[in-house]
Amino acid sequence: MPRASSKSIDLSSIEARREALRAELAALDEQAKAAELAARDAGRPVLLAALERIKIATMAKADAKAIALAIGLHGGEAVAQHLASIPST
Repeated sequence: MPRASSKSIDLSSIEARREALRAELAALDEQAKAAELAARDAGRPVLLAALERIKIATMAKADAKAIALAIGLHGGEAVAQHLASIPST
């Protein structure tokens, strides 16, 4: 038969610890959310630096949005590969 624990069970300390852990988890969730947002936008400075080095002809706002959306959805590598497959004239 198992022995009874020599430590007394203090319900209030258990609840306090549980609440502290919930607060810690909430803080970790916020940190993870901030890290995910930063990671999703990490390529922006690289793209802007590359765009500053080349001349770009007049472009419709809808075209610029479509290009940005494609990069956001498919990633820079996939868009670059697709653009490289377009024959130059």
